[in-house]
Amino acid sequence: TPLYSSAASDVYKRQMLNYSCKPTDNFDTGSDVMLEFSVDTLRFDTVFTELGSATRILKIYNKEKKDIKISKISIQNESTNFYKINVDGIPGNVATDIEIAGNDSLYIFAEVTIDPDQPLTNSPFVIEDNLVFEINGNTQKVLLESWGQNANYFPDRFNGGERFDTICSGGSFVITNDKPWVFYGTVVFNACNVIVEEGARIHVHGGVVSDFDANDMKFFYNDGRIILVNGSSLTVNGTEDNPVIMEGDRLEESFGDISGQWWGLYLFQGSENHVINHMEIKNSIVGVVVDSAVNLTIENSKIYNTSNAGLIGIHADVDATNCLFYNNGSNAVRFLYGGDYDFTYCTLASYGVDAPALSMTNLLCGSDDPLGCSPCFEYRLNANFKNSIIFGSRRDEISMVDGDACVEGVLNPINYKFEDCIVRVDELLEQEGFENFFDLENCSPCQNADNNDAVFEDPNEDIYYLDTLSIAEMKAAPISLPLPIFEDLDGNTRDGVKPDVGCYEYQY
Repeated sequence: TPLYSSAASDVYKRQMLNYSCKPTDNFDTGSDVMLEFSVDTLRFDTVFTELGSATRILKIYNKEKKDIKISKISIQNESTNFYKINVDGIPGNVATDIEIAGNDSLYIFAEVTIDPDQPLTNSPFVIEDNLVFEINGNTQKVLLESWGQNANYFPDRFNGGERFDTICSGGSFVITNDKPWVFYGTVVFNACNVIVEEGARIHVHGGVVSDFDANDMKFFYNDGRIILVNGSSLTVNGTEDNPVIMEGDRLEESFGDISGQWWGLYLFQGSENHVINHMEIKNSIVGVVVDSAVNLTIENSKIYNTSNAGLIGIHADVDATNCLFYNNGSNAVRFLYGGDYDFTYCTLASYGVDAPALSMTNLLCGSDDPLGCSPCFEYRLNANFKNSIIFGSRRDEISMVDGDACVEGVLNPINYKFEDCIVRVDELLEQEGFENFFDLENCSPCQNADNNDAVFEDPNEDIYYLDTLSIAEMKAAPISLPLPIFEDLDGNTRDGVKPDVGCYEYQY
């Protein structure tokens, strides 16, 4: 039935005529009265390639013996104009005092109209709203969900809150750049060579969903994650002119710099040989997690606007060059349970965050025991930073915790070296085991900077190009081995004799 047909209106009028003969004071007004619905999410399974609309039907049940009166039915965000409803034949996005007889039901017709040629800020990939029902002081909602852009929706548009395994058996899965990709739910790549073409746009639809643990206890978590396991590899072929962007699917201006919209990228145990070049990862909970001896080479990339750490290495092997980490809700970079890490010409910037830019430990706690780390696990840690900036608003932007042989009789040292770097440390120098931080070539040559030193152009505006008077200028050493590094993150040529520290070369 069309939303505004005269036939539907006539049906409603006949129903109201029948109701007019019934007593009006016999409604169940109890606070425990709840409606039941034919579905909890009304999905419009249509990917629009041109201006169009689709209609779906929701059935509402009164399972009570008495009649009930719904005070109000409305669309929550009526101003967006995507959705229209018709309540049992009467059109309008707000309906009041709707009566349903005992053990009876009524229909709501919902319509979505979408123009996929509108910019994403006006017609996002996933368009969500709620039908709101108010009855006897209670509020219930039914989710409205449709898709507004012509994109590659993977695995499909019904995977929210679910895990989907893509099994390639050693084959390739190519993320093309012909149109955007929207990953929905938790997507796991198993034995896949995931190849991302230059200029590809990857959007991950996240949201809070619920599940039950082994003890049948309900818990909540953020959906929207991409995981590689079991021999899978990731190759991101971004370029300076056509970087790969990975972010959430809400591109309205108000969501432009909101962190935590999706979970993040997880390179899990058993995956291998990951290479990322010219990629931006943003607006997630974490940027990238590299787990359990997994190796990652990441170059010319940015990880920012995360509500937790930007990059987390857990007993991993990470080689980073010309990378920028900033505006992370926790550490910009965090190493747990040891591993091997080499960072060259990188900038780790942390401002206004109660966590250091860089956190390193050879320790892994096997529980959340607030009184100690038990059981604990250790693995040796090798960390080398060359021509890099680790700086921010805290007195200590580097944290190192030595497990101190938590496994009896096993020594797993922290081996670290900062060479031609700008750092900010203070209390670390008084910490047992790190009193000689600037001696024995651990941090040599290094500049220990503070708030009085000019470093970045304008960190308050997240501009991490070098200040005109930056102490990073001409303080790095040229890199020739294993491969020469002639350019910075933006592709600008570095000085061959006295390059600048960090991911950017100052431009005169």
